[in-house]
Amino acid sequence: MSVEKPEMVGLIHAFGLRLQACNKMKNDSMIAALKAEFVPALKERGFKGSFPHFRRIKPDKIDLLTVQFDKWGGGFVIEIAKCGPEGITTSWGLHIPPNKVRAWDANDPRPRLGSPAPGEDGIWFRYDDGTPVEKVARRVLTYLHEADDFWNT
Repeated sequence: MSVEKPEMVGLIHAFGLRLQACNKMKNDSMIAALKAEFVPALKERGFKGSFPHFRRIKPDKIDLLTVQFDKWGGGFVIEIAKCGPEGITTSWGLHIPPNKVRAWDANDPRPRLGSPAPGEDGIWFRYDDGTPVEKVARRVLTYLHEADDFWNT
């Protein structure tokens, strides 16, 4: 699309800024709902960390979970992973210690909650469709058993 009129460029820019602000407000509401509903369930399971990265350090391994938002807003996925108790050393030699390692630092497998089969994408938990953020946060809880199954294998 070619925009030749300066006033159109201004309108398009203003619309984009308003859309970003609206998405940030929705993301902030979703984060608050996850902190109220989902994070306490993680803490009960022994996880530590701060939103969006959590880890549960055990003598033989570290269980990892990261909430990753859609860059355009309105949805997120939850990635899970695990690594040895020493943390992770990347392919380029950087060591990430146990108290800093995140799910996205881990090599495969790194499934997403709601994945129908190994190697398939998980669920995008959407709240840009009008679903109340509290309901989305409670829905996430129903998938924690998948993470438990993964971490226990």
